[in-house]
This record gives sequence, C-alpha cells and structure tokens, in this order.
Amino acid sequence: MFADINIWSALSPDEQFEILRRPALVDDLATREQAARIIAAVRRDGDAALFEFAKRFEGRSLQTLRVTDEEFSAAESDVSPEAKTAIDIAITNVRRFHAAQIPAEIDLSVCPGVRCERRNQAIDAVGLYVPAGSAPLPSAAIMLAVPAAIAACPVRILCTPADENGVVNAATLFAARRSGITDVFKIGGAQAIAAMAYGTETVPKVNKVFGPGNTWVTAAKTLVAGDPAAASIDMPAGPSEVLVIADVMAEPQFVAADLLSQAEHGEDSQVILVTTSQDVADETIRETEAQLLNLARRDIARAALQRSQVILVDDIPSAIDVSNRYAPEHLILQIENPRTVLDQVRNAGSVFLGRWSPESVGDYCSGTNHVLPTYGTAKSYSGLGVEQFMRQMTVQELTEDGLRLLAPTVIELATLESLDAHAQAVRIRLDNTVRAEVA
Repeated sequence: MFADINIWSALSPDEQFEILRRPALVDDLATREQAARIIAAVRRDGDAALFEFAKRFEGRSLQTLRVTDEEFSAAESDVSPEAKTAIDIAITNVRRFHAAQIPAEIDLSVCPGVRCERRNQAIDAVGLYVPAGSAPLPSAAIMLAVPAAIAACPVRILCTPADENGVVNAATLFAARRSGITDVFKIGGAQAIAAMAYGTETVPKVNKVFGPGNTWVTAAKTLVAGDPAAASIDMPAGPSEVLVIADVMAEPQFVAADLLSQAEHGEDSQVILVTTSQDVADETIRETEAQLLNLARRDIARAALQRSQVILVDDIPSAIDVSNRYAPEHLILQIENPRTVLDQVRNAGSVFLGRWSPESVGDYCSGTNHVLPTYGTAKSYSGLGVEQFMRQMTVQELTEDGLRLLAPTVIELATLESLDAHAQAVRIRLDNTVRAEVA
C-alpha cells in the first residue's frame, strides 16, 4: 500500500525532490532501442512487418490490417443501446466544448498600407492512436477523433490493436465512426506509430501522430518526432497520474475513490495525496485499502499505490506549491472554496474543483479532453485541443506607401545584421518606383 506519510516541512530540499520524482520508466534505454528496431523494420518492410509484429508481440494472425465495413456494421450491432447512449452523450459534450476552441483569425492593418493576417489551416493528415492493452478505450477514440473532425483535417486515420481473434473492440469502433473516423487499422504498439509516421502499402502517411500509449508507444513517438521525414507528435507522455489536494473538509471516501480510479490504469501509474489534515490522510489510507478489495483490477492498483505518496503540509498554499512543482496530469482540489485558489495553479494538465468533480468524469464525458501531458510536461505542454489539429499561417500585404513607410526600419535592421540582400530587396523596389515616375 502507500509508503509512510511524509511531513513536507520536515524534509530537506533533496528529500522533497526525491519524493516528487516519478518512478523511472522500466529499462528506458532498452525500450528505445527496441522501438527503433521496430520502426526501422516497418520502414523497410511495410505491411509485412506489421503482420509479423502482430503475430510476434500479440499472438495474432491478422488477415487484413484495415477494418472493413462489415466489421464496422458488426460492431454497431454488438454495442448495447445503453452503451450507444453513453457514447453519444460523451461525443456531444466533447464536441460542444471543443467547437468553442477554434482560434480566432486575425486580419488588421498594423500601420497605413501594411495588412497582416493570421489564418487557420487544418493539418492535412493526422494519425490517432487508441491503446487497448489491458482494457479497451473507446473514450480515447472520442477524445482524439472529435477535435480532429472539428478542425476538418482532410485525412484522419486511427490505429488500435485487435483482440486475440483479430477483432477490434466493438465500442471503440462504434465511438470512432460516430466521431467521424472511417479508416481504422488493427495495429498496436510502436509499429502503429511507425506505420502512421512513414506510411506503408495500406496505411497512409500522416503529418502528425496523436494519442496516449505505453512505454513502447511513447518511445516510438519520441523517435519519429525527431525525424523530419516522419511526423510530429501531440506531446510527450508517460504513465498516468493524479494529485489530490485535500483539506479537513474533504471526504476521505471520495479522495480514496479518486486515487484508485487513477491507480487502476496501470502498475506504473502514480497517485499522490497532499493534505493539511493528519486525520484525512489516515482515513483516506483506510478507505483506499477497503475500496481496493472490491476492484477487478485491484492487483494493478495495489502495485501502483506502492510507489505513490501521501504528503502532509501546513496549509493550502504549501499544497499548491507541491502540486506546481510536481505538475500533475490530473489535479483534484477537494478543499473548501476550491475556485478561490485556482489562479494559483500554474502547472497541471486538467483541474477538477470540489468534491463533486471526480477525475473519471473528465476521462469520459464532461467535455474536456483526457489526452493530457504527463511526467511533469504539464509545465510546458497543454492538454489536447482543436488547435493542435491546426496550424496557423500568416499573410502580409503592403502597398507602395506601406513599403515606403517601413523601408527605413527594414534597411536599418538589415544593416545591423549585415544582411545586405534583405535591405536590397526593399531598395530595389523603391528605386524602380522612382525610375518609373521619372519616365
């Protein structure tokens, strides 16, 4: 279960750093090297490598890589009416929130005769990765596909592993199609990232790869992002994590449930409780132990809890400081009047305010996106949004008078940088204008 309760103020700076350090990814160098070999094989052998890896790593002899229309139809028949309703509600809320995120375009005159614009362009082709290792994740299909559709990316493909029978999870297929995806491929792991980044005989090459995954997927995403011939990625990622800040008013049952909902993701997930109350810490630990017994994935959650932390702080400002230093993927504020401290939160992927805002609602259907920065990258990355499926292009248009107005500035700055051709590009235009007027 949890390690001992840590008294934050009694820890040295080195000790504070140590308890906030994420567990190291298992054999990271070896993982990267193996991911690199997989990528190289996919680049070299294309579809043949994908079939071979499906058999070697997943024990599946696939007949085809692409999900057929018949398989989509069968999936729709297999999904219960209740599941369809839940998926549709989630899609509606996610679509509503993300539709409001389209960046405003800019078109203005910055000075007389000088017009500047900033226009939105959808990324031409995007690849979405939906994991399905220990459990299917139809919610991930929604979170990736809905903003891609809102951005109107012309090519949108999705890769996800098939089961032992070579079939993709029915709910994932239903959610993908309902969210605007028609091209789904039965590919998982690092080989899926490679297939989308470089293309094969069957899988189209994309410009950007999105989606969460295990250490193999993360390593592959990092590798392809460093190759100009491959594809960019949405964000670096690591194991799932949550940090809960709880004061004396917090409900330990709720806190324990939130910690467990994240711990059950995987043995490498990390959960942290930061509280101002010794009683809340003790009762939350007891509640966590009790609730754990009723979970189907209790062994996974228990393993994650063994590497997690309980931290006792003097006050809420200290708790916020701990959280900002850790930069959690999910931050839950189970404190009195949580909105009053929201402005103090600087580093977090997604924030959940108050006792009635469990992290699981954000995972599925509140409307926000659950593809979030992990492993401390919330200090510099945002969670997934529509803008990441778009790029911005600037435009400038000058009249002759506008060029004359800015010419001295351009020439002076070009001279400072010893870039004569930059200055000449302005002078030659003005000289030609003068000659034309004389003629």
